Amino acid sequence: MLKSVASLPATIWLLGLVSFFNDSVSELVYPLVPLYLASVLMAGPKALGLIEGIAEATGSLLKLFTGVMADRLRATKYWVVGGYALAALGRPLLALAASWPVVLVLRFADRVGKGLRTSPRDALLASSIEPARRGLAFGVHRAMDNAGAVAGPLLAAWLLARGMPIRDILAWTLIPGLVTVGLALGLREPARPPAPDKPAFRWTLRGFPPAFKRYLLVLALFTLGNSSNMFLLLRARDMGLPEDQVPLLWALVSAVAALLSTPLSALSDRVGRTRLIVAGWGVYGAFYLLLGFNGHALWLLWPLFAFYGLFLAATEGAEKALVADLAPGDRIGAAYGWFNLTAGVMLLPASLLFGWLWQAFRPEAAFGFGAGCALVAAALLRFWVPAASRRQGSR
Repeated sequence: MLKSVASLPATIWLLGLVSFFNDSVSELVYPLVPLYLASVLMAGPKALGLIEGIAEATGSLLKLFTGVMADRLRATKYWVVGGYALAALGRPLLALAASWPVVLVLRFADRVGKGLRTSPRDALLASSIEPARRGLAFGVHRAMDNAGAVAGPLLAAWLLARGMPIRDILAWTLIPGLVTVGLALGLREPARPPAPDKPAFRWTLRGFPPAFKRYLLVLALFTLGNSSNMFLLLRARDMGLPEDQVPLLWALVSAVAALLSTPLSALSDRVGRTRLIVAGWGVYGAFYLLLGFNGHALWLLWPLFAFYGLFLAATEGAEKALVADLAPGDRIGAAYGWFNLTAGVMLLPASLLFGWLWQAFRPEAAFGFGAGCALVAAALLRFWVPAASRRQGSR
């Protein structure tokens, strides 16, 4: 295992480092934004909802556009560099914001950056490794990304505890942002066979195999039950967990995901992507049922959230590797565009539906619905997308 990890191409490691630094600063800023809006700019929850809703929706739409353009232009690097650069410049400017509309513009720029880079980055990673080791490559990348998601909140908590003003913390994010862009500039495009003609400029799913289209439908169903992670933390707080322990609970999730992403994603190279994803979605369903019907056993929250980290480790890399397994080689960027668009767009109705079920009925109804979507999606992936397993086995 260690030998296989060490032998990964330099591009995989460089993409991992880029994601580590970017996610460290991104996850440092994320929990500070609501604090900044409330305590410095005196804005309320409606402003926060508007900001995050517009930003996330725009980012999801751009992921399809940049995926298609990366295929047509046969280039991924500068989409990746541009996306990270836009985010690196936008985050420290939050320190200069004097009103919440300015925060809206800057968060919009940050999500536009994410939309520009995500699909081309995934295509670059998938094209830089042979198919038999895609799971391992995506697992290493997700592990380094999740390691950044641990470091960022811990650093934010430490700086706040030392009394550093939020504006100063936001301003200092320029430095890791510049490091991220500098590393991204070192990326190299993978060697590609010459193309006699440019790929057709298509936004539709025409030409993709039926298994890929079915995979997107199943993913949409799963995501309908996969609402914002903020609800998980809200549930923990409502159960009585002290507020100063809530960030630590989320750091535990990222730490478990960082430790297990590489071995579990690499396992998908041997046992098949579908089997691992089905198992991971089963873990998700069990987690939602246990958390929703837990009552007030606070001690159980820590192993439960570690369990959620296991779900992330088992699925994040395998889901993306399966996209490359199912997509035509000349449309891999568009494939990741559709994958990211499907997962991103469904988050809005998922969160709205989850919140309505929670408020109109009980938390148990919302968590039960999420678990049901996950378990039905797992069954459909196992029995309705059989072509995926056959294609994996032939590689």
